[in-house]
Amino acid sequence: MVLRRFIFGSFLALVYTGFALGANAQGLDALRLGDMEKMILHPAPKDLPEATFLGLDDAPRSLDEVKGRWALVNFWATWCAPCRKEMPSLGALAKDMPDLAVVALATGRNPLPQLTRFIDEAGVGHLIHMRDPKSALSSQIGIMGLPVTIILNPQGQEVARLIGDADWHSPEALALLDAMMPAD
Repeated sequence: MVLRRFIFGSFLALVYTGFALGANAQGLDALRLGDMEKMILHPAPKDLPEATFLGLDDAPRSLDEVKGRWALVNFWATWCAPCRKEMPSLGALAKDMPDLAVVALATGRNPLPQLTRFIDEAGVGHLIHMRDPKSALSSQIGIMGLPVTIILNPQGQEVARLIGDADWHSPEALALLDAMMPAD
C-alpha cells in the first residue's frame, strides 16, 4: 500500500509538472497509460440527448442529477463479465474522488433482483445507480457493446469515452481523471 501511494504520488507530481509547463489536451493524451490507453479524448465536448432512466426504486432518474459536477458514467449489465470485473474499481474510485459523480447505468435487461444482489455483493451501493432497460441512451450515442464509460464535464457533455473494461482505481486512471477535472 505504501509503495502504491508512492508510485501514485510520483505520477501526480509528473502530471502537475507537465501542466505547469503549459501542457494542454496533448498533455492529457500523454497521460493515457495502462488501461487508459483506450480512452478517446474528444476534441470538442459532445451534447447528449435527453434521456430518462429508472432508479433501483423504479423512480424516474436522469443524468441532469449530476450536472454541475464532473461525472463518469459506466454503461454495464449484470450478465457482462468484464462489467462485473471492473465494478469494484469504480467503487474504489468513487471513494477516492468524491468530487467525481460515478454513475453505474445498468443498460438493457437486468432483472432488478439480480441487479440489487450484485450491487450488494460487490459493495458498490454508494455509486449512483440508474437503469436504462430499453438501452435508449446507449443506442442514441453509438454504444454497441459493454462495458463503455463516458466522462461528462459539468455541463453534461461527453468529453471522453473508454470502450471496454478498465481498472478505474489504477494510478493511471486517477491521474488522468484528476488532470481532466480542473481545480475551481
